[in-house]
Amino acid sequence: MSRSTVMDRSISSVMSRRIALIAGFVAIGIASTLAGYALFQHRNPVVAITQMFVPSPLQTFAKPNLLVLVEGLDYDYTAQDQEYSTNSRSDALWAVNLDFVNKRVFQLSIPRDMVATMPNGAQAKINQAQSEGGVNEAKKVVAQWLGIGGFDRYVVLRIDATKQFVDALGGIDLTVKSSDCLRYKTNCTGETLDYDDTWGHLHIHLKEGQQHLGGEQAMAYMRFRHDWCSDPCRIMRQQQVLHAMTAKLKGSQLNTLMNLPTLLAVFRKYVQTDFTDAELLSLATYFEGTPDSAIVTAQVPFTGDVDLPGYGDSLVPDTGARAHLVATMLVAPQLPQPSPDAMALAAIAPQTLRVDVENGSGVQGAAHEVAATLRKAGFEIGDVGDAGRSDYATTEIHEHSSVTFAGAKVQAALRTERTTVIADPEPSGSPDASAAATSDVTVIVGDDLARSSSAAGPSN
Repeated sequence: MSRSTVMDRSISSVMSRRIALIAGFVAIGIASTLAGYALFQHRNPVVAITQMFVPSPLQTFAKPNLLVLVEGLDYDYTAQDQEYSTNSRSDALWAVNLDFVNKRVFQLSIPRDMVATMPNGAQAKINQAQSEGGVNEAKKVVAQWLGIGGFDRYVVLRIDATKQFVDALGGIDLTVKSSDCLRYKTNCTGETLDYDDTWGHLHIHLKEGQQHLGGEQAMAYMRFRHDWCSDPCRIMRQQQVLHAMTAKLKGSQLNTLMNLPTLLAVFRKYVQTDFTDAELLSLATYFEGTPDSAIVTAQVPFTGDVDLPGYGDSLVPDTGARAHLVATMLVAPQLPQPSPDAMALAAIAPQTLRVDVENGSGVQGAAHEVAATLRKAGFEIGDVGDAGRSDYATTEIHEHSSVTFAGAKVQAALRTERTTVIADPEPSGSPDASAAATSDVTVIVGDDLARSSSAAGPSN
């Protein structure tokens, strides 16, 4: 080997090391800059960096929102006591609207015993569609029942999906409630949910109050319907568990990261969907950190029940309420009202506004405490009582008034910016704010505002 060749190789080696060193410094510089930006913005560095490289849902789906049918499957048992879901019906039905423009999620629950028309023209319970024709028929039947064009995607939760997810998260914390407490918030202390169904493998023995539930307990709580309220309260419990799981994912990112392999394994085993991995990554990245106030939940009410041949007791939907919920949650949701300036708020006299206050927190006395605060600020107080459900994490202010920024005026008096102000130019899309409101503003007190009150009274 010639001396010049040796020198050339030596120079080449030195240059390679220098290039690698420079590249390393560049990479460290970029990473440091991104991490510094993330910390400056008070964001998780991993999430912030990921969001810079993952396409947004608007880019991924090329549309402003996505309608998703979510089903939880019912199941049966073999003679050997093994679970199976062949030809199973839907145990839970949700129509979900993912709003990419305003970063909100709307989840409309459909009781599984609702009367619906099947493709052959026969009437059956709506959950029969999944049994007869799988997810494709379920999508068509539910879309037709709701009066929408169709669903863009679907998610089917197989047997034990929720139980395994809750266990993978290390359990969840929620307030266990009886039907009376869920619906009316009376008899909310000392009640016990006791039920044993050996054939159905449902065993629930829980007392009302704050609980830490494992997967088996959470699943039993979601399935429980053996009281006077039946399906409507079971749906409320399902929504409770959903919010608790969301809170656990958001509240302990380190725990979620450490359990990520287990969560992914559960997802692959127990979830069937036509979302691609890239689409799921885009959604997960975009909606990370979404506050509870941006997750709107409701259920389609019913007007009565009928004895449907071959299916037994079935529910007749409230068609007017259904159409309104579809319009305001799935088709054209109301937008949160923009914040006004101080001069605009100062021009509104509080005594000209009538305010109703509903307790949606489950904290006793919260509605009266908030009403007292508003009365002291000069507002006329209307009805004070309970909301239709008591699992609101964040307070909502629904504006029915023709006075611009009436909701924001009430929000300013409560001295909280965490509340969501929603303008309702037509009857409110909220499942709790009255559809024929006589007030200017309805405040639905959530857990955030209730627990910040210094002295809740002894009543609602």
